[in-house]
Amino acid sequence: MKLERILPFARSLLEKAFLPETVAIDATVGNGHDTYFLAKLASGTGHVYGFDIQEQALQVTKDRLAEENLSDRVTLIQRGHEELKDFIPESVKGKVTAAIFNLGYLPGGDKRIVTKPETTISAIEQLLDLLAVEGIIVLVIYHGHEEGAIERDKLLHYVKGLDQQKTHVLRYQFENQKNNAPFIIAIEKRS
Repeated sequence: MKLERILPFARSLLEKAFLPETVAIDATVGNGHDTYFLAKLASGTGHVYGFDIQEQALQVTKDRLAEENLSDRVTLIQRGHEELKDFIPESVKGKVTAAIFNLGYLPGGDKRIVTKPETTISAIEQLLDLLAVEGIIVLVIYHGHEEGAIERDKLLHYVKGLDQQKTHVLRYQFENQKNNAPFIIAIEKRS
């Protein structure tokens, strides 16, 4: 297949945006796959901040990072992404070049614990202030459950209202997929 699938496309966007000496944020650590991916990219003085409200998610991620000797490149924070500005040092402002959200619930976890549109939008607004010019926020939207569909609709409404002079907004989606396949919204900061 020549077209990139959703998750590989999300990673290619992150890889293009994240420089070894900059900062990345995994706003929904989950099972740590994106945190691990970003930590591998942070080969210089770069750093990754990972947020999740679930201790289980952070422990799995901590173990994965330790196995690969990447723990020193990552700060894990057991908080919701809507609190990220409270935990990101002021010195990082304008140095965040990549951020990712995998919305929905923790795979293999409690499906009643889901991301909420209000907290996600709050986190996006905070990130837009922290992002470097040409920094990218990637949202992987899983909308095959009731709360996911609500979050999808509110996020689409929100991103369509972002000022085109300050951001580019991309939607990447396969249209002929069954079962509400996930899709991506990417936001690039222009100024």
